Amino acid sequence: MIVVMNRYFRVRCLVSVILFATSFYNYAQQEIALEDDLRPVWEAGIFAAAFNSPEYPAADQSHTNVIPSPFFIYRGETLRIGDGSIARAVAIDKSWYELDLSLAAAFGSNSDDNEAREGMPDLDLTFELGPQLKVQISKFEFEDHGKAEFSMHLQTRAVFSTDFSGVDHQGYVFEPELRYVQRGWLSEKTALSISISPTWGSEKLHDYFYQVDQEFVTEQRPAFDATGGYLGTTIAVSVSFNATDNIRVFLGGNVSVHDEAANENSPLFLEEITYSFGAGMVWRVWQSEERVAGR
Repeated sequence: MIVVMNRYFRVRCLVSVILFATSFYNYAQQEIALEDDLRPVWEAGIFAAAFNSPEYPAADQSHTNVIPSPFFIYRGETLRIGDGSIARAVAIDKSWYELDLSLAAAFGSNSDDNEAREGMPDLDLTFELGPQLKVQISKFEFEDHGKAEFSMHLQTRAVFSTDFSGVDHQGYVFEPELRYVQRGWLSEKTALSISISPTWGSEKLHDYFYQVDQEFVTEQRPAFDATGGYLGTTIAVSVSFNATDNIRVFLGGNVSVHDEAANENSPLFLEEITYSFGAGMVWRVWQSEERVAGR
């Protein structure tokens, strides 16, 4: 029985790592698929990136993590995997809206290395998964700077954490996002992405970050009962470009504003404004000879 459970946990954790890597791969690949673009039906390769980010929302300490991972993309007639989302059902992929899966992820934090959380449980790696409705608001064409799209993304996701021995549910988030993406910003293969996304979380998620139970109270850290509600607003900017025909590089950063957040009185809520930075590359090693347009 123990062997079976260990295998079960390993499978669940492997899935969480794949989803985690896919989240950052999608971040690197933000660009517009133009109707006259011919792309491989499938492609596979290696993704590697480094990110510096707060240890949790509104934390006053940050850390740097490096993530290498394989990736896979499939652009089928009725199913699409990767290429900006986990999976899309083409049956509900219209010219101005589409429904697919939204994904996000965040690195964990060791409480022994965080002064505010010292003596408390560690924050594990988290990933979020749920439906996303994308609505195209407008498209633009520029004489010297390619094409662009302005869209709204309504995202509701379940949040999970893992310490690689199991997976725990940590509540839900609602994250509407306005996104502007421009292809051909500086050159034909350069993409610019700008987005703004306010976030609301359930009480269980806020408990995970900001609750202080009686057993963890210290002179500097009073008890605190967290509530659900507004978590903060993130403004993100990223640029990606082709270094070679098969290697794409991305640079990005964001600022998160937590002013008026639901739990700003928690002793674990320390910064109203936090920053994140990232850089990495996508190396396409294998691809199909068959090409498709505009998927």
